Amino acid sequence: MRPCDESIRETLDLVENMLDLADRGDVVREDSGCGVLYGVLRDSAFRIKRLAETEKEAHVKKGWWK
Repeated sequence: MRPCDESIRETLDLVENMLDLADRGDVVREDSGCGVLYGVLRDSAFRIKRLAETEKEAHVKKGWWK
């Protein structure tokens, strides 16, 4: 796998960890401030995921992604 593709793959892995953390944090939160924090984390993860998937698709179309 090309280094640039590996970075995209790692980004997608990171996004999954961010979403998991947001879910786990939401379950145990004790105030609304934490709810805001985990909402921002979840929203950021979805935005990053969309960008990474778009870039992955571009690499697939170029024939770079293995």
